[in-house]
Amino acid sequence: MTIISKALASRLRSWCCGRRGRTASNPRGPGRGSRRLQLGLGAMLLAGTSLPARAATEISYWLWDNNQLAPYQACADAFQKEHPDIKVKLTQLAWNDYWTTLSTGFVSGTAPDVFTNHLSRYPEFVANNQVMEITDFIKRDKVPTDIYYKGLLDLWSKDGRVYGLPKDWDTVAIVYNKDMLDKAGVSVEELNEATWNPKDGGSFEKILARLSIDANGNDGVSAKFDPKSVKQYGIVFPEIDGYGQSAWAHFAASNGFKFVDGLWATSYHYDAPELAASIGWQRDLGLKKGFAIPQKDVGNNSSALFVAGKAALTPQGSWLISFFGNNAKFKLGYALLPKGPMGRKTMFNGLADGIWTGTKHPEESWQWVKFLASPSCARIVGASGVVFPAIEEAAKLSQQASTTKGWDVSAFLKEATPDQTFYFPITDHSSEINSLMKAAFEQIFLNDVDAAKVLKEANDAVNALF
Repeated sequence: MTIISKALASRLRSWCCGRRGRTASNPRGPGRGSRRLQLGLGAMLLAGTSLPARAATEISYWLWDNNQLAPYQACADAFQKEHPDIKVKLTQLAWNDYWTTLSTGFVSGTAPDVFTNHLSRYPEFVANNQVMEITDFIKRDKVPTDIYYKGLLDLWSKDGRVYGLPKDWDTVAIVYNKDMLDKAGVSVEELNEATWNPKDGGSFEKILARLSIDANGNDGVSAKFDPKSVKQYGIVFPEIDGYGQSAWAHFAASNGFKFVDGLWATSYHYDAPELAASIGWQRDLGLKKGFAIPQKDVGNNSSALFVAGKAALTPQGSWLISFFGNNAKFKLGYALLPKGPMGRKTMFNGLADGIWTGTKHPEESWQWVKFLASPSCARIVGASGVVFPAIEEAAKLSQQASTTKGWDVSAFLKEATPDQTFYFPITDHSSEINSLMKAAFEQIFLNDVDAAKVLKEANDAVNALF
């Protein structure tokens, strides 16, 4: 039986003895009925009789990755033990449905209290006052912000105001089919040391040629190779969009391309010749040479095509480690991205959790967000091996968890150094930019057109947004 609190007891005494006590119309104080009520309540207090407990405040939390649902439910369970007065309800939606439903929720007033945020979306949410600033919360609770990988917190800040605490990070590596490598005589060491350039493709293109097999059994090195009748491709690139996180950005950056000149820049460099050269080379691998699955046949199925054995290699982000490990029926591994003229480069991205400005429970939502970005939750997520948490000790736990399962994911961590990484471009107008550039890249990858001309026109349209 729960003993009622002193505060509640005080309120009860005030109610029965004060409000119903002496008044101008009743100077002698409470009558017999009131005295009986006082005695009855007093007996309840002395006996320890409980009154109905207040229900816990429920807050909603959305995420899109099904692989992360279990570890974050475990975080919610741990959080609720520390905060029994707060209940967290998790909802997982697929990527496209997630953003559509979230946008609708902002308008209709049905958005979740807390949601997983992405760098490509959050500038728009800031501009539309849909994600809450948490700077004062951080200062009030003296939350340490130096525990995260360097640079991650900067991505979630604008003009000294913070809109999210880092929860994880990711890089891109080459996923390979070990059986196909062995049959082609390609070693993992050879793949890790590969180089490329936009003129002849370097040693990396030669590897792709050896891994590409036509319907007659000829590889891409053979003069008899038929690029129009390929049964095994050397590589499958993810779906092309305006930022190319795992599809093309690493090649372009290693050729000297920069999206912007810094965080919250007001112009892009999509018209750079380094990008046109890189994209032209990559496009020809599929459109002309038969070493890559043509983009018209990829759609958003690159990962499924790889695990189905249609290609020997695919560049993918670390967030898909569990997907490949759980779905591939062959031995696979992860290799470093090839070095370009400017060295090896990978986009360094990270997620954070945002609080909707329309929440009715800002304090409870903040407590949950604070826990999500804490070492306690990071260790739970890291132990699952699903992603690399933003706190280094937890990221090492994630690597250990993958190693226990037989997955060597060290390539992703070896690339996570300042000289090999570049940030996701954080600017206003991110949705419009992605739409404009996605259309431009699709035009290039699907047709034999002048990449430089198309990119120049698209870049002019992008910069006009500012």
